[in-house]
Amino acid sequence: MDPSIFLARLIGPIFIVVGLGLVFNRALYQAVAEEIVKSRALLYFSGALNLAAGLAIVLTHNVWAPSWQVIITIIGWFALIRGVLRILLPQQIGEFLARILANRQVLFGSGIVAIVIGAVLAWNGFGGA
Repeated sequence: MDPSIFLARLIGPIFIVVGLGLVFNRALYQAVAEEIVKSRALLYFSGALNLAAGLAIVLTHNVWAPSWQVIITIIGWFALIRGVLRILLPQQIGEFLARILANRQVLFGSGIVAIVIGAVLAWNGFGGA
């Protein structure tokens, strides 16, 4: 199977489900996000997971073409950079995230963006295009 199709089929539904969770369970996700920001262990662990996922995507799918496939590459690079920053600068990243989370609409907006990106990937991954 083409790596773009596989990753679109994997990432698309995940983004849709997480996005729906962010939109419809804002209070729960706000509490979870605040817990992660307060915990050095959770910041480190989430950083390690982001680093691993991002590196896996970048190593298998570093496609910079003017098509929907570049979305996967951008997600991979974003995850990789986010993982590195959370591991190397946990205190600064925690403070930065806490300031962002002070705006209660951030998670709602992030949920909408995740749903749209997930829908684009799922549509292309499952043969809609």
